[in-house]
Amino acid sequence: MLGRMAVRLAARPEVLNQRRTCVEHPFGTIKQWTNQGAFLMRRLDNARGEFSLTALVYNIRRAISLIGVPGLIAAAKG
Repeated sequence: MLGRMAVRLAARPEVLNQRRTCVEHPFGTIKQWTNQGAFLMRRLDNARGEFSLTALVYNIRRAISLIGVPGLIAAAKG
């Protein structure tokens, strides 16, 4: 599996830079907000739930910073 990824990455090295800019930033922001590097919950289902809640908070905070609270409320009302 890692060998296939290395071959794909060697063919298109710019993909890793794109991933770093698009994907890694939210994870770094979430780790900074929570002041931790590990999940508080144990077991996979619990960790998934913890991450889902954290991702929801990240997305809400992001939406508020982009469109503001009134815009978020208007979007939620449909």
